[in-house]
Amino acid sequence: MQDFFIIKILLLTTLSFIFTILWTPLLTHFLYKYKVGKQIRNTGVTPLFSKMHAKKQGTPTMGGLLVWVTVLIFSFLFFYLAKFFPDTILEQLNFLSRKETFLPLGVLVATAIVGLVDDWVDLKGDKKGGFGVARRLFIYSCIAFIGAYWFYYKLDWDLFHIPFVGSIELGAWYILVFLFVIVASAFSVNETDGLDGLAGGALLTSYSAYGVIAFSMGKYDLATFCGVLVGALLAFLWFNINPARFFMGDTGAMSMGITLGVIAMLTNTALILPIIGLIFVIESIS
Repeated sequence: MQDFFIIKILLLTTLSFIFTILWTPLLTHFLYKYKVGKQIRNTGVTPLFSKMHAKKQGTPTMGGLLVWVTVLIFSFLFFYLAKFFPDTILEQLNFLSRKETFLPLGVLVATAIVGLVDDWVDLKGDKKGGFGVARRLFIYSCIAFIGAYWFYYKLDWDLFHIPFVGSIELGAWYILVFLFVIVASAFSVNETDGLDGLAGGALLTSYSAYGVIAFSMGKYDLATFCGVLVGALLAFLWFNINPARFFMGDTGAMSMGITLGVIAMLTNTALILPIIGLIFVIESIS
């Protein structure tokens, strides 16, 4: 049976990549036509970096739409195909399930929409650059609290795994740990975005790793979800490498950062995130 799940994951990952590649010209046409370009803020505090990044002025943002829209389409497409064509191979390709992927998908789309609004505010010329740190922290915390509530009260889950020690019961403290993990992962990805291929490359590595982790745990729907994300991210990187055609923007960085944290908690491997965070730091420096 595992052979089928491997084929399913690889098939949907490939289809996700192809689909994203095909509709990218539509998005880039819209972004360039309406001049949805990145504004390089120069407050005088970092004149050297502002000068180095000046050539990126006008490069479209909101490229994260490519990823989360593709994942949303694939999730509902195969879900309804399974409904209309039961007892067929199409039913087996569905990966939307309440136990494994409802929460990651819901978080991905909800935060992507918030990030899209943030991008739009930024593009309208807000000197603060969108919502600002305090507002973003508040938004991250609200979304994280909803996720924590789902885990603790709906899934009755309060176990937290510590490598070489095992899983421990945290009780209500699990909610605070959940909040910390989600907010930390969200800020990590958000701070990484802005250079050609940087956030996309780090996220591609991260979601690939969590796809393998989910598969090894028998969470095949979650592994497929990660695979669809990986396919879309690979297509995004195709156009995001130097010189970037567009950047991810908050609609991508915010949503995929928080979703990464949720998947880490779903697989009970959140302490792997510091290692992934180190990857972000190394890639940022290099």
